[in-house]
Amino acid sequence: MPMTTLAGCPVQPIARALPRAIRSLCPACLRTIPGTEFVEDGRVVLEKACPAHGTFRDVVFSDAEMFLRMEAWHFGDGQGFANPATDGEGACPDRCGICGGHTSHTSLANVDLTSRCNLACPICFADANRHPYELSFDQAVETLRRFRAQRPAPAFAVQFTGGEPTVHPRFLDIVAAAKALGFSHIQAASNGVRLADRDFARRARDAGLQYIYLQMDGASDTVFERIRGRALLDTKLAVLESARQAGLRVIFVPTIVRGVNDHEIGNLFRLAFQHLDILSGISFQPVTFAGRVPEGDRLRQRFTLADLAHEFSAQTGLTDPRDDWFPLSAAVPLIRYAGALSGTALVNHTCHPHCGIMALLFVDRNGRAVPITRFVELHGLLTEIAGLADRTPRARFKTLSKVRALRALHRFFRPDGAPEGLTFLRFLQTLDGFADKKFSWDDRYRGYTYKTFYLAGMHFMDAYNYDLERVCRCGVHYGAPDGRMYPFCTYNSGPTYRNRVEQGRGWA
Repeated sequence: MPMTTLAGCPVQPIARALPRAIRSLCPACLRTIPGTEFVEDGRVVLEKACPAHGTFRDVVFSDAEMFLRMEAWHFGDGQGFANPATDGEGACPDRCGICGGHTSHTSLANVDLTSRCNLACPICFADANRHPYELSFDQAVETLRRFRAQRPAPAFAVQFTGGEPTVHPRFLDIVAAAKALGFSHIQAASNGVRLADRDFARRARDAGLQYIYLQMDGASDTVFERIRGRALLDTKLAVLESARQAGLRVIFVPTIVRGVNDHEIGNLFRLAFQHLDILSGISFQPVTFAGRVPEGDRLRQRFTLADLAHEFSAQTGLTDPRDDWFPLSAAVPLIRYAGALSGTALVNHTCHPHCGIMALLFVDRNGRAVPITRFVELHGLLTEIAGLADRTPRARFKTLSKVRALRALHRFFRPDGAPEGLTFLRFLQTLDGFADKKFSWDDRYRGYTYKTFYLAGMHFMDAYNYDLERVCRCGVHYGAPDGRMYPFCTYNSGPTYRNRVEQGRGWA
């Protein structure tokens, strides 16, 4: 029987071969048009034609072999929401959001607090400061409540965005409200200008903020001047000290533009490792092109997830671009299995395998980093856990299932490749830390988990590389005061619902 969402809409399996037909958008008129993805010179290229505006080409992935490898890590789709915001009538992406055809839970809830910003970055996809827009405190809290009311899996992770969220006059009150509503992961996507103030950072932590998702495009002011329009390195370093004093954690978030700052990837990593006590990871974001961009400029600056894996590997020597990187959705079997054991629906990250990639590093006390794929046969382990997740709901004895999972973990663990001090028991404890924040934030468990550091790449789509197969699986959702929720790549690109929301069109 074909799989359906909880709202009863059919789920089409992802495509897994090249060449293939996809549904995309015309960058000029945004109508849905057919496209073809195929291999050309070892790259995955998208070509599409609009009857009114002609043919468009772009590079989707610069390494076709890696592209197909990512699809081998796809362990199935989710079933979305039992209570979607719209009825699902009409064609994607014109029925947002989120409709009954959407397959993924909210992995990260985004709440745009304001369109105001204390910077004016030339590459801002949010086009901050253009439309005066700011949520009231009550609107923000109601948006948070809607995320927590999602069924069957309430959102647990929230990110405050903008503009610059910290310039909202009631930012601290809204953070406190998120904590009171039960969000266990609370972060702000920030340029850091306000958070460089130690007193403000401390008050943000007291209110409930845990992570600063820090805009960090490089390790030199030359890069900041080109991308952000002003020298900002000293401000960014001041944020790190503020975070250290306040007990906040930091994730570097560089926007990568080929020929502008792709050479800084290794330097950013080395800077992060100088601050390992507060740095949790780096979330690289290849640039998303807004508006009409000539093909020559686009292809010259286009930076794909495969480029990221190759450049990071070349500039640091720590990873292999094909063997040590995997999709963000690779955790699906582990979460599905945990839900099967508990009988509880958990937020599962069933995004498309081409939405994001990651490498997970385990770091010893001397700062030596080892990718998890060097000491765990990860794909084999996840394949076995996926099978257990399918069988566990029907099992009479759940304890036996736990024993089988433990045996699988032990069988696929390779101690000879593990970093110093990482025993199998410590590895299990670290997995506990991924599942339960108390092991990471409660001082009573200090030292319980092994130090990890993640490298992620999130390539949000623009109208040139748009693929509707990805949109319906998006796990990063915006809540808006019109009562709806929007996938990232319909809110900020494609139909760009952000513009409609910020101009007040269609608000409830």
